[in-house]
Amino acid sequence: MSIKKTIIAISIVSALSACQFDGDNGEQGQIGITGSQGSSGEQGIKGATGENARRNVRVEVVGRFSAGGSDIAGKSAAEIVQFHQASNSAFAVNSAKNQIEVINLTNLPTTQVGAPVIDTSLSSTTFTFFNEVEVALDNNQVATITLGAANSIAIFENTLAIAIEATDKTQNGAVLFYQLDNQGAGTFIKAVKVGALPDMVTFSPDGKKVLIANEGEPNSDYSVDPEGSISVIDFTNAIPADISTTINLTSDITFSSDLLDSEDFDTDAKRIELLKAAGLKLAGPIGTTLAQSLEPEYITVSEDSKTAYVSLQENNAIGIINLESNTIEIKPLGFKNWANYQIDFTNKDEIASFQTVNNLYGMYQPDSISSYQWQGATFVLTANEGDSRDYDGYSEEVRVKDIIDPDKINKTLSPELQAFYDASGGKNGLGRLKVTTALGDANNDGTYEALYAYGARSFSIWDQNINLVFDSGDDFGKISASVLGNNFNSTHTENKGDNRSDDKGGEPEAITVGKIGDRTYGFIASERSGNLFVYDISNPFNVSFSAFYNNRDFTVDYELDDDLDNPCDENEGMDCSMIESAGDLGPESIKFVTSEQSPNGMPLLIIGNEVSGTVTVYQVIVE
Repeated sequence: MSIKKTIIAISIVSALSACQFDGDNGEQGQIGITGSQGSSGEQGIKGATGENARRNVRVEVVGRFSAGGSDIAGKSAAEIVQFHQASNSAFAVNSAKNQIEVINLTNLPTTQVGAPVIDTSLSSTTFTFFNEVEVALDNNQVATITLGAANSIAIFENTLAIAIEATDKTQNGAVLFYQLDNQGAGTFIKAVKVGALPDMVTFSPDGKKVLIANEGEPNSDYSVDPEGSISVIDFTNAIPADISTTINLTSDITFSSDLLDSEDFDTDAKRIELLKAAGLKLAGPIGTTLAQSLEPEYITVSEDSKTAYVSLQENNAIGIINLESNTIEIKPLGFKNWANYQIDFTNKDEIASFQTVNNLYGMYQPDSISSYQWQGATFVLTANEGDSRDYDGYSEEVRVKDIIDPDKINKTLSPELQAFYDASGGKNGLGRLKVTTALGDANNDGTYEALYAYGARSFSIWDQNINLVFDSGDDFGKISASVLGNNFNSTHTENKGDNRSDDKGGEPEAITVGKIGDRTYGFIASERSGNLFVYDISNPFNVSFSAFYNNRDFTVDYELDDDLDNPCDENEGMDCSMIESAGDLGPESIKFVTSEQSPNGMPLLIIGNEVSGTVTVYQVIVE
């Protein structure tokens, strides 16, 4: 025992011994009485359920297919893409050769390829289709349709639907159906007649209907202008009906407001008056009917397959289709006020420069649209590209400088707009911006009180009644400018930088929705600049930016003109010799593949790039 412990022990013994000599012990004290139990406190307010944490997102190129080089550049050699799970294949419409590329994804890696911009690791087999078909008519007769270009494809389980216009696009087209095997090869089922210029085809989620947006564009001199329409084909036991049902954009238009009676919209004139008052944009020669003006672009269908939504791009509207009654209600989208955001409106400065502009508005004019569910309700996503009617026989498109040019429009701007016009650099400033002549001079007094530009340079989320819930504002321009510098608004026909600021910016073109784990994401690709944006849209009222990617080399020198029959024609001064090194140009469509369906077990994005003729496969990594 240590000395310290010994001393302590002795002290204790001494203390106990001393107690023997103390006086008698006193009486035991009384034990205190226990107090009564206090009352319980009030129940606290229950905390709100927390959201799952946002995650870091990135995308990686894991495969890329090229349909060719300068021989197909600018000819839409990889436009609309779909995925066929049984064959582990991506399907892509190759309009340059009017065939479908079936791209094998079986051995897709789980690591990024070494050179994403120039990778050509994926290969395809060719899927061809008829150029002439027989279709059933209502009178039990049969007609022959000579087919032109394929515009869209859709796949449901093992059925492929191909939407093809007639050789004369103003005439009725057809949808061809094929049964696919495990190698992606097809057996023809039948063809079904649809409307003029079938531009997009899709299946309802339950697989019971096929919907087609028949755009009905006019010919170049506007001497023929077919009606736009929606075709619906019933689909039973993997067999389509012989004849489609047409949703007519005259007699099948309805208005849901209880403030209106059916007599209030029983003529074309009344419908036009009501819709124009609600903000519908109508542009065309005198005498154009409502159905001729409405040009269905893209369709998405609600999860319960009872409602479809169709973009009416040129009209700045969305149609809500009741698939039980085959009626449609037109919802104008309103306008984006650029006084609340910042926009680069000129390409002449050749730099990224953003300003707010009073009395300047953007027409949303969505191209691709998609939809998803939140809290049991449907929400619609739109890629707000913008588009004008610009034909030899009629055009609404002008630059702001043309409005005040005595040799062109010969009108005036309001004092406030004129002051901004002058301060911005005049004809090389705000004067460069392209706007519509169909809006702006509301009282027809010869003065433009407001300017309306094409597209909103953003993506939006709308509720099931087409009320605006979210818009990405000026994100796209500012995000891409921060990463790409002065290349942020570059066109896809050359690497010149900032040459689309005067038009529609990067032009958001393709959009889709995908769920990864417990989060839902929106994926948006811009046609001109080639940007890919990812947003967390799990809660449509609490959206956040997640990721950005661009698979393009802006140092490569090339030039093409996709308005030429041969976009790379050297006799026209074009040079496509280096275009295969430029990367992905002109993303037109995007398809999300879940990890459960994916060949490599990762969520995938398949993007068709129509100008470069490439299909790029990304895996999406969420951490």
